[in-house]
Amino acid sequence: MATPVVTKTAWKLQEIVAHASNVSSLVLGKGSGRLLATGGDDCRVNLWSVNKPNCIMSLTGHTSPVESVRLNTPEELIVAGSQSGSIRVWDLEAAKILRTLMGHKANICSLDFHPYGEFVASGSQDTNIKLWDIRRKGCVFRYKGHTQAVRCLRFSPDGKWLASAADDHSVKLWDLTAGKMMSEFLGHTGPVSVVEFHPNEYLLASGSSDRTIRFWDLEKFQVVSCIEGEPGPVRSILFNPDGCCLYSGCQDSLRVYGWEPERCFDVVLVNWGKVADLTTCNNQLIGVSFAQSNVSSYVVDLNRVTRSGTVVQDPVQDSRPLAQPTLSGPTIRRGYERPATACSKPQRVKQNSESERRSPSSEDDRDERESRAEIQNADDYNEIFQPKNNISRTPPQRSEPFPAPPEDDLAIAKEALKPSQAMDVQLPLPNRGTERPETFTSQSPDRAGAEPAVIPATRNEPIGLKASDFLPAVKMPNQSEMVDEDAMSQIRKGHDTMCVVLTSRHKNLDTVRAVWTTGDIKGPRAGHSPSPRRSLWKLDLCTTVLPQIEKLLQSKYESYVQTGCTSLKLILQRFLPLITDILAAPPSVGVDITREERLHKCRLCYKQLKNISHLIKNKSGLSGRHGSAFRELHLLMAPLD
Repeated sequence: MATPVVTKTAWKLQEIVAHASNVSSLVLGKGSGRLLATGGDDCRVNLWSVNKPNCIMSLTGHTSPVESVRLNTPEELIVAGSQSGSIRVWDLEAAKILRTLMGHKANICSLDFHPYGEFVASGSQDTNIKLWDIRRKGCVFRYKGHTQAVRCLRFSPDGKWLASAADDHSVKLWDLTAGKMMSEFLGHTGPVSVVEFHPNEYLLASGSSDRTIRFWDLEKFQVVSCIEGEPGPVRSILFNPDGCCLYSGCQDSLRVYGWEPERCFDVVLVNWGKVADLTTCNNQLIGVSFAQSNVSSYVVDLNRVTRSGTVVQDPVQDSRPLAQPTLSGPTIRRGYERPATACSKPQRVKQNSESERRSPSSEDDRDERESRAEIQNADDYNEIFQPKNNISRTPPQRSEPFPAPPEDDLAIAKEALKPSQAMDVQLPLPNRGTERPETFTSQSPDRAGAEPAVIPATRNEPIGLKASDFLPAVKMPNQSEMVDEDAMSQIRKGHDTMCVVLTSRHKNLDTVRAVWTTGDIKGPRAGHSPSPRRSLWKLDLCTTVLPQIEKLLQSKYESYVQTGCTSLKLILQRFLPLITDILAAPPSVGVDITREERLHKCRLCYKQLKNISHLIKNKSGLSGRHGSAFRELHLLMAPLD
């Protein structure tokens, strides 16, 4: 009798090279779950069909890197915001641009389509939120209240509210009809990166870099519950379509949560890294992530995922268990009243907006000349967007679920491999985002010396090392099978000096860690990278850390630059106002030793920040994620001028 094939719970669906340069944003279509839109540093917006290798359409027109993209629910329109603050809307079925919206003064960080009306909301690094009417090609209203970049925008299912999340640690709820803020939700201790409305109840979920997910009651305007212990910053959350649970895309895992009381239903290991967006279709959850120019898609079979019941033990990390569920059922809240027709235009309309002051006809002509859609795969384009009759929907509403691969395919391949064949197998390098195996080969001198300008943070293998250098070159003649001791002795031969150096470094790191855990900063600060823990930062620590930050910002390693930007941003936010106030204060009467010491530290920090400001100004013109970070730092350092 044949053994039944057991399918996997989660698997990798596909990996594609989405752009000629780095991918800066991507989003899944929520209507069909089969469309994927990507934006890149090459100023293009590419459209893909999930699990198909070829690009359907490439949209051009932006002149700066695309920072944010969004598809509307019917998947007929797509909007993209650029690094320069411009927004463009394309009609996918007509394959042409509809509107160009201008008005923001910095990067477009977030976008969202209104669920019923022809409106688009945009959030920018200039802290403003704008509501645009696509038909009138104008700004309907501007919402002001956030003090830092707006990272996520979501319309409520009934189209009456707009929720915004920002780097100022706050979540705000806006009434579109009244044109004002309804409530502000405070409680997160880090930048809030994502918000989502419950599909049926007056409930809002928010995820932050403080590794917590908070649920907010939209009737009482208070927190319902808080889930702590996430393995990293929360970047992507999604309610199940029936509202029974919340999915959280964590680092290499999917977590399923309930909120009354807070509990974890299930944890599924998925090797998707930092997932950027989630959607559900055919009782499958689809997640996408990107690294450099590659985009990967993954599937989780929700039939094999626990979405209600008791708390499960977390296999990913050792954290305190969440609260056990009680016997009482969830609180019944009001539901959304969805209109049968399109949403009426908000009552308050901003007159004489920036877009309306320009000539519509001339700008439309310019858009037609500068923007075009390159349909690269006509078959996929016709299948998805072109209707077959008058009543068909595009894209098609029904689609088959993605088939799951057998769970034991790797074990079968290993068993079929004979011992003699195992010696000749080509060893794959550590995963760099590609499934194609590579063999170890010696490099020519000129190729080995050519190192990339920036070492990506996702790179796993060392630079300039060849595995062949650590293995016996040839097998000795008339020698029997080499034992483990002989192999180790040959590998270690000639590396005694390196072993001594690594042993010394390991000992120094152990010393730093031992002193660091005691809370004494002055001991380990000279030899340890800046710590992101805010409670440990003092003014005297800044004087020591700032020179190291300057070195990190000039490093070729992406992870070092990220650490330097994060640390410098923390110093500017916490200490720059203090430094400027102390330096501007009049001299005191008499002798105040404490004040003199503080003044000396502030002068030293000011001098170091001035040196770093020149470096930040030079790098603020870069494109991509680093350029955005440097521009934000340049704005924060404006008081130095």
